[in-house]
Amino acid sequence: MTLLRVSAFPNAKALPLWLAQSRGLFRQGGLDVEIDWTESSKAQREGLAEGRIDLVQSALDNGLALITLGHDVIIAMGGEAGMNDFIVQPEIATLQDLKGRTLVVDSPDTAYALLARKMLARAGLVYNQDYTMHSVGNGSKRLAALLQSKDAAGGVLNPPFTAQAKAAGLKSLGRLVDHLGPYQAGGLFVMRAFAQNNGAALEAFIRAYVQALRFARDPAHAQICIDLLCEHLQIDETIARDTLADVLDPAFGFAIDARLDRLGLNNVLSTRAETEGADQRLRDPTSFIDEQWYERAIAHA
Repeated sequence: MTLLRVSAFPNAKALPLWLAQSRGLFRQGGLDVEIDWTESSKAQREGLAEGRIDLVQSALDNGLALITLGHDVIIAMGGEAGMNDFIVQPEIATLQDLKGRTLVVDSPDTAYALLARKMLARAGLVYNQDYTMHSVGNGSKRLAALLQSKDAAGGVLNPPFTAQAKAAGLKSLGRLVDHLGPYQAGGLFVMRAFAQNNGAALEAFIRAYVQALRFARDPAHAQICIDLLCEHLQIDETIARDTLADVLDPAFGFAIDARLDRLGLNNVLSTRAETEGADQRLRDPTSFIDEQWYERAIAHA
């Protein structure tokens, strides 16, 4: 067995990982997969850069952030469009109502916080002038902050936290893809050297992940998926059922076979350029996208 250390967030996007583990798909590919359930994108990036993590299944913008710091990271697979809702306190009716307020985020300079900044800029609000951001960590921590105090006016949440937030009386001002268009959010990124030296293991991981996604899309397996969501996320069946519907929506949730959306990735790059400034290292996507292992995995999935 080949040991792979994989970093992911403990939310509903981890469903393919739980399925691949529970159905023995990783082991069939000769893999012993250890999952590091990260609490922040900062910890995740540091783990990959320092060699404590082999693969990251998370927001690809975190991989782009590492590239801008000089790390030789490649994107090896797509995943999903983010499954993100912009959740706010019930008294907030429009984006303009967030003027003078604070949003809770994982990290202000990566991924979904950048999307929120772009969305609010389009509404005429300037970051650190009209509103501020407070780092609290992953989705569960952002939900807790929103429920704990109205000082947290809003934040980006994904399943199951979106359904839990709405059930608790918070509301959505819309899905981020509806505000901003296609977006390649989650995916798989890895150090180039690791991929080149461990190609068979990377290919086996991708193959098992895609097989798990296909298993989840079969309506006959819905209850298995719901039970896994309940077990790992400690949510009730109603929330789990709503969450499953969200994550399996191809326009909002998991992409078919986790294929990379090039238009969506271009929007990730433009969002980073608009909010953080252009970076020469991100000018040519072909320099950091390498799908050779994905293509081989798909051929035998």
